[in-house]
Amino acid sequence: MLLRSRASTTTEDGVPVRSRSTTAPGRAAGFRDWRRGRPFVGGLLAALGGVEMFFSGQLDLGHLHIQLGIEGLQATVIPIALVLLGVLSVTMPAHHVFYGILTLVVAIYSLVGVNMGGFIIGMLLSGAGGVLVVAWMGPPGAARGKRTE
Repeated sequence: MLLRSRASTTTEDGVPVRSRSTTAPGRAAGFRDWRRGRPFVGGLLAALGGVEMFFSGQLDLGHLHIQLGIEGLQATVIPIALVLLGVLSVTMPAHHVFYGILTLVVAIYSLVGVNMGGFIIGMLLSGAGGVLVVAWMGPPGAARGKRTE
């Protein structure tokens, strides 16, 4: 059947079945544990938005060249800042709120500074990444500000 409630945790002989996470190779399980302790998806989306903005700022559409004057500097600095903020939010999760708010501010400013935010796509990717970084709650099972009385 397509709809099964849960897989059995023991075989017919009564031997417990190992879950996928315990049978995964060491590197994959280690990366999975590392990724779960960080705002990985938000940082990845912020960095992808920056990469998209960088390539949209270097475009030639027919006879229209889209990089002019001081905006040319912004079309380079803003995407690099977004990639850096995405990487920093993943590597230093203790400061995730700060990096997420900066990512949101830079993503919104990119509407003015980088070809309408990388033709809206880069701004949306970076904005969604910034929201996910700010909303990240920490690793599962960690104590989250519990008060001891």
